[in-house]
Amino acid sequence: MSIKIRSAKQSDAAFLAKMMLESSRAGKTFGMFDLIFDTTKDEEILEALEKLTQTEVKNHCHYNNFLIAEVDGKEVGTLCSYEPRIATKQGFVDALKEIGCSDDVEQRLSVIYDCDFELNNRTLMFDFMEELEGFIDVGVLKELMKKSLLTARLKGYRIAQTLVEIGSLDTLLFYKKLGFKEVREKECEEYREVFGRNGLVLLAIEF
Repeated sequence: MSIKIRSAKQSDAAFLAKMMLESSRAGKTFGMFDLIFDTTKDEEILEALEKLTQTEVKNHCHYNNFLIAEVDGKEVGTLCSYEPRIATKQGFVDALKEIGCSDDVEQRLSVIYDCDFELNNRTLMFDFMEELEGFIDVGVLKELMKKSLLTARLKGYRIAQTLVEIGSLDTLLFYKKLGFKEVREKECEEYREVFGRNGLVLLAIEF
């Protein structure tokens, strides 16, 4: 099975939206984007996410930040990598407002941001590592990560980080298999009440 890794294009917006939604729920029925867009209707969230990947404002969900894995010409996986100094929290808020979110989206985001970590701007962040069912354990995510780390090294980065929910055991185990190590863990009561998970784990890898 030949796996091809390429940069995402604007025309990939629908696929990216699908993978972002799946990744954000992490096995739950309610995730970050359900909260942000204040709906649990998949079609509404997917439509909003497609727009979010194409905003004028720099945000970490923009298609320019994604790699896509293909097998036999079929899109099967994604990985997002972004620089926190460019794709800032404020930039994310501005992008959400650009696509029509109301001003109270900042209040909804506080549930997530209050449980977040102060990130080092000299590191690269990974997010939305996801693969289609039927392509698990064939090396898709490993190839995506290998390409991302190579690109990061060429840009001068030596450390990459990611955030995983406490309790997302499969995701946590996979990152550890790739060489990531736990840096810190943060439990948050409000996060637990909204998402049913105790909080977040910060992982990092040096390369």
